Amino acid sequence: MTTIAVIQHEDGCPLGLLDAWLTGAGATLRVHRPYAGEPLPDAGDADGLIVLGGSMGAMGDDERHPWLPATRDLLAAAVDRSVPTLAVCLGHQLLVAACGGQVGRNPAGKQMGLLPVGLTSESVGERLFANVTEGSRAVQWNNDIALELPEGTAILAETPDGVPQAIRIGEAAWGIQFHPEVDADMVAAWAADERPRPGASEAIEAIRAAAGELEATWRRFAERYVNLTERGL
Repeated sequence: MTTIAVIQHEDGCPLGLLDAWLTGAGATLRVHRPYAGEPLPDAGDADGLIVLGGSMGAMGDDERHPWLPATRDLLAAAVDRSVPTLAVCLGHQLLVAACGGQVGRNPAGKQMGLLPVGLTSESVGERLFANVTEGSRAVQWNNDIALELPEGTAILAETPDGVPQAIRIGEAAWGIQFHPEVDADMVAAWAADERPRPGASEAIEAIRAAAGELEATWRRFAERYVNLTERGL
């Protein structure tokens, strides 16, 4: 049985839907909550590593969230050791920063709601994205983006204006700017904690209506990730 270490950054950003999908595929999950004083794992402590999202910044919030530098170090070590890693939203941004890239505010503003996953030619035959088809959609809810990617990064998906949605660094570290783990209720809770935004209610209802579509795509994605941790890389 494969064991996956999970880094959770705050109560409102848990594994969500991924919990049942990963355990249903045979994984044992060990959730580390450094904001609650729990220690981070070492890169070799588990067969896989998942780093979740959060409201903090990947590069400018170290003083308020002092575990972030250690999380970046953990991600860099996971890349070096080819530990199968899935880094979600903030996790994706931390992965980019850990490997020498730059993260900051999206000049075009917040990415919000259901967006098409703009698969690139590099996604064809890619191990984790093999079952993600053209036209697939995912939930995005982020202000920050990767502004500059580390050298050698494979861009697997991007928006029409060139913002990375999915990347791979090294052999086995995947960063995704979108949220396969969320449902409409989780996003609604995030929206309630933010200043009101035009279109937020409509975006949440669209996410609710697309629940079956999203599960069909991202459950298989989660199962494939578990398979990669079991095989070893």
